[in-house]
Amino acid sequence: MKTYEKSRAKLADAKQVLAGGVASTLRGSMKPTPLYVESASGVIVKDVDGNEYIDYQLAYGPLILGHAHTGFNAKVSEALAKGITYGLQHDGEIELARRLTEVLPCADKVVLSGSGTEAVMLALRLSRAYTGKSKVVRFHGHYHGWSDSIFTSFPSPDMMQKATSAAANSVPPGTKGQSELSLQDVILLPWNDPEQLESTLREHAGSIAAVITEPVMCNSGCILPQPGYLEKMRELTRELNIVLIFDEVITGFRLSPGGAHGRFGMTPDLVTVGKALGGGIAVSAVGGRKEIFELIDSEQVSHLGTLNGNGVATSAALAVLELLTQNDAAVYGTMEGHAVQLASGIRSLFGKHGMRGVVNQIGPVFHMMFIDEDVVTHFDTFQKRNAARYAKFAELMLEEGVLVRPNGLWYLSTVHEAGHIEATLAAIDRVFARLTEGN
Repeated sequence: MKTYEKSRAKLADAKQVLAGGVASTLRGSMKPTPLYVESASGVIVKDVDGNEYIDYQLAYGPLILGHAHTGFNAKVSEALAKGITYGLQHDGEIELARRLTEVLPCADKVVLSGSGTEAVMLALRLSRAYTGKSKVVRFHGHYHGWSDSIFTSFPSPDMMQKATSAAANSVPPGTKGQSELSLQDVILLPWNDPEQLESTLREHAGSIAAVITEPVMCNSGCILPQPGYLEKMRELTRELNIVLIFDEVITGFRLSPGGAHGRFGMTPDLVTVGKALGGGIAVSAVGGRKEIFELIDSEQVSHLGTLNGNGVATSAALAVLELLTQNDAAVYGTMEGHAVQLASGIRSLFGKHGMRGVVNQIGPVFHMMFIDEDVVTHFDTFQKRNAARYAKFAELMLEEGVLVRPNGLWYLSTVHEAGHIEATLAAIDRVFARLTEGN
């Protein structure tokens, strides 16, 4: 039986000086307590109580190379020795920008920033400036960062329909403290509904600047686009002079070197990338059509940020791209093979223990849920999952030495191996037995 007394003590200490006790609100949801880390290497995390875990959380996505990767660390150390940031230009900016235009199919040019939230903010600003319009279409269950202008709560389409007519015409904010006016330009739609998408875009084409979408609905169920859905979105936005933005902060460099749009053969107008790009160092980018970036070239659109393109961030991103694309990017096949093995094994264990559940997987990412459904292809269905049971599952997995997010989203890295998968499935088998027994 693992103990977490040192982590509990450190959390109590942190709460005296750190609001919420954690540096990001999401981290406070871990049960039985948010963990404090002593060290991490490869896929193994060691906490301050001496417990070790196989890590499938991967810092919420950035650690596609795992922890403390020696090749990555060497490149970052070289950059540190030259100075972290200058407030001036350097070769790393040019090298990274050129590399991104090579691997991202839609990117004629790019701009660099520090986080996924910042990248989305710039993509929306560029879209409005380019089209001269103001409204933005986004979708139920998608996440595009925490800025006031796009951060909404996660109601399902069904919940919205049951709301009063007055409430139904407004978009619910994601947090207290947002400006009452911040979401007035957001139109919230169900995803994977081509008819409603088309009717909305045609009705409001004169005011819609952009459609922003996760190409795979990773944050809420790893739901794939229905056949032809993204293609229809691309056709409509091109016809109606609406900028199509793919938010690939999660899928970028995870589903392929060219992200989801490279894997699917799609060409959005703009793409936002982050997380895996930096391998754990804060960096993000927006890529897309050169005509849109001419607004920055001509200084009509401001793009600011003290640490944008700093030497450590650009070095980290270049190292990630180099390591992922070696040997014709063979590592993607290995990662996906391990993810398929793990996802298939979990499905088999659902059956073995007489439990209902779904695992939606693509590439080295999947969402696992306890749900009385055979398939989950829409957000309304995803909302029916037993979130409390999964949170208990995640807590029991900690006792078994496996670290997973309490919401059901799993990531695999380049350094997960078959042995890790086998050990994880054995742990799930034991946890399912406990859940079945009601322990």
